[in-house]
Amino acid sequence: MIKVDHKTFNLTLIELPTLGTTVRRLAIDKAGMVWYVNSSKGKLGRYNPTNGKITEWPSPSGADSHPYAIEVTDGAVWFNESKKRPETLVRFDTKDETFQSWIISSGGVESGLLRHMRASEKGLLLHQTATNHVIEVTWE
Repeated sequence: MIKVDHKTFNLTLIELPTLGTTVRRLAIDKAGMVWYVNSSKGKLGRYNPTNGKITEWPSPSGADSHPYAIEVTDGAVWFNESKKRPETLVRFDTKDETFQSWIISSGGVESGLLRHMRASEKGLLLHQTATNHVIEVTWE
């Protein structure tokens, strides 16, 4: 990753702790923490821009799970495991650092290829590129 100084536009390379990391997507929470998915190594990561600390957690389905899309909402980090069949939606509780996972329906297609997710008023919107479906995930 690269940090940009908003005043000088100087660039600083941020070395991530896992060799061979491939970052697919980023999300920033209300506290300014930068969350990323390490798709090549099956990890969720957090970068603290204030102190430079980086923390990584293994994805629930392991190093070969290929996390891809990511969003922060409702006190949690959400991402998908795109190599799982069917794909899974993962919720990471940022307070107690625990994971929950659910299968993502692809309407009979082997994989919906989830590539993007966005927070909505009620929850999450997921976009599956292979099916061209939008899925709404809601909670109360």
